[in-house]
Amino acid sequence: MANETKKRVAVVGAGVIGASIAFELQRRGLQVTLIDKGEPGRGTSFGNMASIALDFAAGSGPSTWKKLPGWLIDPEGPVWLRPSYAAKMLPWFLRFLAAGRPSRLSEIEDAGMSLSHRALGDFREMLQAIGAPELMTEEGCLAIYETEAEFAADRAHLALMQRYGLEFEVLSNGAIQYYEPSLSPVIAKAVLLPDNKSIRDPYKLVVKLADAALAAGASFLSGAVRNIERRGDGTVIALLEDGNRVEVDSVVLAAGVHTRFLAAKLGEPIPLETERGYHTQIMKPGISMRYSVIWPHRAFMVTPTAGGIRVGGNVELAGLDAAPDFRRPRVLVRHAQRALPGLKAEETTEWMGHRPALPDTIPIISPSSKIPGVFYATGHGHLGLTYAATTARMIGDMVSGVKPSVHAAPFRIDRY
Repeated sequence: MANETKKRVAVVGAGVIGASIAFELQRRGLQVTLIDKGEPGRGTSFGNMASIALDFAAGSGPSTWKKLPGWLIDPEGPVWLRPSYAAKMLPWFLRFLAAGRPSRLSEIEDAGMSLSHRALGDFREMLQAIGAPELMTEEGCLAIYETEAEFAADRAHLALMQRYGLEFEVLSNGAIQYYEPSLSPVIAKAVLLPDNKSIRDPYKLVVKLADAALAAGASFLSGAVRNIERRGDGTVIALLEDGNRVEVDSVVLAAGVHTRFLAAKLGEPIPLETERGYHTQIMKPGISMRYSVIWPHRAFMVTPTAGGIRVGGNVELAGLDAAPDFRRPRVLVRHAQRALPGLKAEETTEWMGHRPALPDTIPIISPSSKIPGVFYATGHGHLGLTYAATTARMIGDMVSGVKPSVHAAPFRIDRY
């Protein structure tokens, strides 16, 4: 098909979501322009924890309100809300608490798991399509618990996995060290999650996705999109800050938390906030790891990735503009060294990024409710990497006018 007859699509945002969408649309025969103010993969996707995590968990529950005071006073806790940002977060928090009502919680879990059930298969197919299946490990993940009380506190999550048919195995005593010898004997229990895979280098993944899209005929444009317009003839125009105009048939907004500014200009405000996440990349860790490790009670993860071992996770609620607080990743390294006594912190780099978070935990994967030809893919929170390939397929279906294979109503933009 000649290029001039192809449907033209602009994808705004070149993180893992945008790059996956760009590749999917281009291989479907559309003509894609991928737009980002930076290089592909250099934003939030650069520092994720490299985890394909199928065990979806809603952020809010019926008793979440009891935790709010602790989030305000403990800067080393799993979630920290900076007091100076608390007033700005209030509308988001009210929606967050409302999402924890039992009736709504069940709907959210159904929606999240509908994506999780597709995620691993879709991801493997995407890696095959870009010629990089080796980027995914075949080892799973170990969730660890220092005490029986910690394990008991997580039983509701295990019950959810069982209810939705996710495979797992409870380990104790010597079985834990059999799977991961570097773990301390103080760890009382672990849960093996065999289908929670890891990516060997998440930045390299995004680069390969973008390169594969370009090799198939897509183009890349460096610049920041300031607005979207639609002409009477149906053409959609992405207006860049440098004055450039990209005229297309459709545009996909996949710019992470920054999508909220464009959505507001289009008359579709969305409650999208940033959950600031930190990591420490350790290039001389002194140990080797076969499995990634997550400590649910302390809300962090340790993953062998990017040529070393990465320690990260946790949540800080402080907006886009506040300076990073690098006490947080250092606390996580100390926690990691308790679980992995041989772990050294030599040749390290620290990083902070902005996860795009919606109050009900599930993303927006949706056509605009107001402007034909505009589509949204944002708000994936901690699961952007996990859901990237499935999101790309859903957006590919929507842009192509095909009914998505995943029931899309829970992810619509006008659900708030």
